[in-house]
Amino acid sequence: MKTIKVLGVDDSAFMRKWISDFLSEHPRLEVIGTARNGREALEKIAALRPDVVTLDVEMPVMNGLETLQRIMRDHPVPVVMVSSTTTEGAENTIAAMQYRAVDFVAKPSGPISLDLYKVKDELIGKVLHASEANVAALTAPRRQRPSWRPSFKAAARPQQAIVAIGTSTGGPRALETVLTQLPPDLAAPVVAVQHMPKGFTTSLANRLDALAAITVKEAEDGEVLQNGTAYIAPGGVHLIVREEGGALKARFDESPPRAGHRPAVDVLFESLAAIRLCRKIAVIMTGMGSDGTAGLKKLKESGNTKAIAEARETAVVFGMPRAAIEAGVVDVIIPLDSIAAAIVQLIGE
Repeated sequence: MKTIKVLGVDDSAFMRKWISDFLSEHPRLEVIGTARNGREALEKIAALRPDVVTLDVEMPVMNGLETLQRIMRDHPVPVVMVSSTTTEGAENTIAAMQYRAVDFVAKPSGPISLDLYKVKDELIGKVLHASEANVAALTAPRRQRPSWRPSFKAAARPQQAIVAIGTSTGGPRALETVLTQLPPDLAAPVVAVQHMPKGFTTSLANRLDALAAITVKEAEDGEVLQNGTAYIAPGGVHLIVREEGGALKARFDESPPRAGHRPAVDVLFESLAAIRLCRKIAVIMTGMGSDGTAGLKKLKESGNTKAIAEARETAVVFGMPRAAIEAGVVDVIIPLDSIAAAIVQLIGE
């Protein structure tokens, strides 16, 4: 198998050493260099041509966000951010996802984490996954967002449909593309699972809310789902939907992770299989693995469901859409920029 060449970027010599040592333990990974700031990273990327870069968010001289934007402009390569779990760190990490980072790993205890070994396996796994990312999809220009005229919110209408989205690696940017193209009077609520740890989904929801015409928020246990609003599953719990008293409500489920994920797309989709109140529109977008396929099978068996999968050419990682397509449970396979229009069309049928 091909050796994956990695460049590690962190302003801490201690972190650089640990990240290099951890990655070097895997037989497919070769750390070909390190850099202590963004400027040095850009020079070494140009000279060494790594397959993947791990990039600290908080650095002197040139911070991680500025460095990332320069990398994707001048030397596009899959980047895995290594971030702190502070509020500011989470916000910067979510911004990095929008600036085309493939994924991120959270340092367990701040910029210099003496317990970095706790995320060693996660770091190795995400670098391996990043090496398979579709760089062309990461760097493709995005369609201009529609400009919506002022319109009433459709929240007061009874739900005729519900939209459920599942995504993972490369998902924050994909969610941004879809949610910002939905109209503010969307006649359905949207529930979305993005594989992401606790502490980061709030920042994700806040950032998407600032960009989208619909309302975007982190889901709350027990709240009634409203049309024209997208609900992001909080990290650390499964999000499910229940039909209660003629309304759809968000509920949290703390059952064990499914295939390593909590929230899991399968758990959300399976809960929707029991919904009889309205039609269901399920969307599978970029992500590693097959989360969502088992749940989608149950959704399709329950009837009244249409399923959309993101096409290979726009998916940063085609794993999740491919698994659903190969299982024969997808109705529509389309590029990322067409998904919002397909959702609106299916709601209106």
